[in-house]
Amino acid sequence: MNEEIIITNNKEATLAFAESFSKKLKGGDFLAFYGNLGSGKTTFIQGLAKGLGIEKRIISPTFIILRHYKLPKGNFYHVDLYRTGSKHDLLGIGLDQIIQDENNIVALEWAEKMGELLPKKRIDVKLEYLGDNKRKITIERYE
Repeated sequence: MNEEIIITNNKEATLAFAESFSKKLKGGDFLAFYGNLGSGKTTFIQGLAKGLGIEKRIISPTFIILRHYKLPKGNFYHVDLYRTGSKHDLLGIGLDQIIQDENNIVALEWAEKMGELLPKKRIDVKLEYLGDNKRKITIERYE
């Protein structure tokens, strides 16, 4: 496991870091996001999407659970489990098949709700509110 810790002092810095971070992503990558409400999960994903070349406005799929964006090679899925009742609800939306597709990049908010269904190979992104606009971002890679 590799661990990287970044402190950002405003929303723009979080977006910029995430945009830069997206350049390291490839098909098959699964990003598991952790953090309280308002910690910056969606902001980070907005930066990722911009870095991946997605020009559409990125909003959290809280009520619909999953949003899909086409990439030049593959797809980007933004998943929000905040309103899901159990991890088994995920099978109904086909998340298991989405994860298995090597062309997809998946960013999943509220990853703790997935429990043992989380893929072993993944990137955990933990966001922590430090006050004002300051965020601590911890990235851990599991191969």
